[in-house]
Amino acid sequence: MKPSKPDSDAWFSEEVQAHAADLQAWLRRRYPALTDPENLTQESLARVWRVREARGQIAAPRALLFTTARNLALDELRRRQIAIFEPIAEMGEMLVYEDGPTAADTAAINQELELLTQAIQSLPERCRQVLTLRKIYGMPQKEIAVHLGIAEHTVEVQVANGMRRCAVYLAKHGLP
Repeated sequence: MKPSKPDSDAWFSEEVQAHAADLQAWLRRRYPALTDPENLTQESLARVWRVREARGQIAAPRALLFTTARNLALDELRRRQIAIFEPIAEMGEMLVYEDGPTAADTAAINQELELLTQAIQSLPERCRQVLTLRKIYGMPQKEIAVHLGIAEHTVEVQVANGMRRCAVYLAKHGLP
């Protein structure tokens, strides 16, 4: 049974609207991040009114009012968590910082690696093999000696010679 208009007005004023100030204060305390608690309070009041009009009597109008406001507040906070995308036209204005080498650094490193490759390629065959196995592949001296069928002391000497020759080659080309 739907209430009559004068009964509805009195009921709304006494049972619902009387709690508006308390509701607004509660929203401010409970959800300080809300942008407009006043608007949320008004929306809660309107929703409780619509429920009363549609269903008739409400057993606990204050509880319904606060529950409605809580749900609206949580909805607003959830909506704010959704990522906001800016138009592509503004993308040019955004600065992007990377924690890595710049293009110039990468180019310089590539040039240095190219020079090092050339330096290693300029070594005599045996010296290049020993130096590559030891410094590039990290193979122990003993394994290199067995693998190439040479003395372990020869491996030491070839590595030292290769390192010295590479340093000279790189210095000739402007690297320290």
